[in-house]
Amino acid sequence: MLTIHALFRRAFTDLPGLVRGVDDGDLARTQVVAAHTLEVAGALHHHHTGEDELLWERLEQRAPACALHVGRMRAQHATTAEQLRDLHEAVPAWQATASAADRDRVADHLDAVRDTLLTHLGDEESSILPTASTVMSQREWGALHEHGMASVPRDRLLLQLGWILDVVPTAERAGWLRTNLPLPARVVWHLVGRRRFAAHRARVYGTT
Repeated sequence: MLTIHALFRRAFTDLPGLVRGVDDGDLARTQVVAAHTLEVAGALHHHHTGEDELLWERLEQRAPACALHVGRMRAQHATTAEQLRDLHEAVPAWQATASAADRDRVADHLDAVRDTLLTHLGDEESSILPTASTVMSQREWGALHEHGMASVPRDRLLLQLGWILDVVPTAERAGWLRTNLPLPARVVWHLVGRRRFAAHRARVYGTT
């Protein structure tokens, strides 16, 4: 969960700048950054949906003292969901025109999502995860993970893994891979995934 939070922190901290960095009228670059924006926003929505469906009610039942914190989490999710709807409505216009005005509307919506999200993630880590770690079973944490992975198309799995590893400290990546992936998946990552992700990341961030 902490690694996924780090991924969303990085993504939504970077996204407003990525969007504002697209030149007025650059339709090709707009398509790249807009697609990344929609993919990350969709991943956040799915992550929050998993918590809404699989986490909050269990916490309220098993740790009644946590109910106030859970209420705050629900409210923050509702705010984020509204902001993500506004974002999804704004992106198609930018994709169609690549105009500075449409670009800036998208970036402004991303600013709003980022600000809410950074507060929410901090609150969740300080007020929810310590309790959840004591009242949730490993199987239930596994169900949350499976819910999250269900939203990732098979042809995007290596890219998703790359984004996750991108926020794992370099010295810890080998251990993370051994802990979280079976040997065949690690082999695929080293033979294919690393190069594919590096090219994709460079394309998204506009670097060579």
